[in-house]
Amino acid sequence: MSNSLVLIFLALFALSSASTDAFESIDCGGSGYYTDENFIVWTGDDEFMQNIGDTKVVQSGNAVSDHVMSTLRVFSSTRKKNCYSIDVDKGVQVLVRASFYYGNYDKKSAPPSFDLHFNGNYWDTVETSSENVVYYEAIFVVKDNGVSVCVAQTKPNQFPFMSALEVRSLDSHMYNDVDAEYALFLKTRTTYGAKDIVRFTSDPYDRIWVPGAVGDRLTTVTSTAIVIDVSVPDNPPQAALQNAITTSSTSQHMVLGNGLFPAKPVPIYVNMYFSEVSELDPSTQTRSFQVFVNDVPASQQAIVPPYGSVTELYIGNITSSSNTSFTLAADSNSTLPPLINAMEVFYVSNPMTDGTNSKDVEGLASLQSQFDVLKEWGGDPCLPSPYTWDWVNCSTDATPRVTALYLSGFNLSGPLPDFSSMDALEIM
Repeated sequence: MSNSLVLIFLALFALSSASTDAFESIDCGGSGYYTDENFIVWTGDDEFMQNIGDTKVVQSGNAVSDHVMSTLRVFSSTRKKNCYSIDVDKGVQVLVRASFYYGNYDKKSAPPSFDLHFNGNYWDTVETSSENVVYYEAIFVVKDNGVSVCVAQTKPNQFPFMSALEVRSLDSHMYNDVDAEYALFLKTRTTYGAKDIVRFTSDPYDRIWVPGAVGDRLTTVTSTAIVIDVSVPDNPPQAALQNAITTSSTSQHMVLGNGLFPAKPVPIYVNMYFSEVSELDPSTQTRSFQVFVNDVPASQQAIVPPYGSVTELYIGNITSSSNTSFTLAADSNSTLPPLINAMEVFYVSNPMTDGTNSKDVEGLASLQSQFDVLKEWGGDPCLPSPYTWDWVNCSTDATPRVTALYLSGFNLSGPLPDFSSMDALEIM
């Protein structure tokens, strides 16, 4: 068996042991199955959405080598939101990534903007691009069975669309320095000194690690370690740690993050990863440095990167602004300058909603099961509050109740199912 096949087998084995609950790759607008160059199997989106009859599949207007990005699903209905639903068990931590490639599909050269939701929570405002794929990534613990991802029109004639949707399970010990009531929204995930993107199969969780630009007076160095033990809480892939950036001398500081954050204050969650690139001679060589956030030490202890393994530094409970930066500075007794191999930066969400009351969700599911025309609505029935289903009215409670059903316009016929669990109904 060739070395490449061995590596693929080991990566797939790692995936099966580390992430067995969900590994869905949905090609929006696609059909059948497709295996890409990363050995990821993509499937068409028909089975993951309710209102497929009220959408259209279009080809990208630009030539694109990525098969998955060559089609998109456009939502041109008047419905408040359009959703994909993926089965995931309650309590599982997931990485969800939604990708958008406008590609001038409508020949208008007008990339649309629209809102993105997950499980009844506001996620972000999608700003699409004429030329580039944009993607949004969230990490959160599923509070109920399933993941829903919705797009919602916010501007006239700017129709939401989606090109790809991915859901990956993560181990429960990963990213757990933030309370499970909060989601993490990816700002950047960087592998320093690398030339190529790192993702599956090198990362069994299929996180996307993007090569970081090497700034002025910084040098790229490559690890001589054959194997790097990545047994730290967030399991960075070895491939993301094989290179690093460093300064030219111990007197020179390394500054990261300038211009990364918006002027509006936002809570952030940062992981930094450090792995020594060569086996040091302890009698003559030491590498020891401090990490500062706006001149405040991020840790009580100095960072001493281990050779053949990795040290992870978590930085949390801070609010960033446009002036926020991270500085790596060598200790006075260090003979070698600071280095860094990889970094992840997330925004921390507001507390996630618990969703619409489960009694009402159960009753609405019974109605949808009985009447096909009602199946076209998906996602949370009441949340986010401006985007309730068109035929329900909801209370303003933290856990909303459905107080009214408006079904007269659907010409329903046949017996009503049991929806007696909806005990907050006032109007029908």
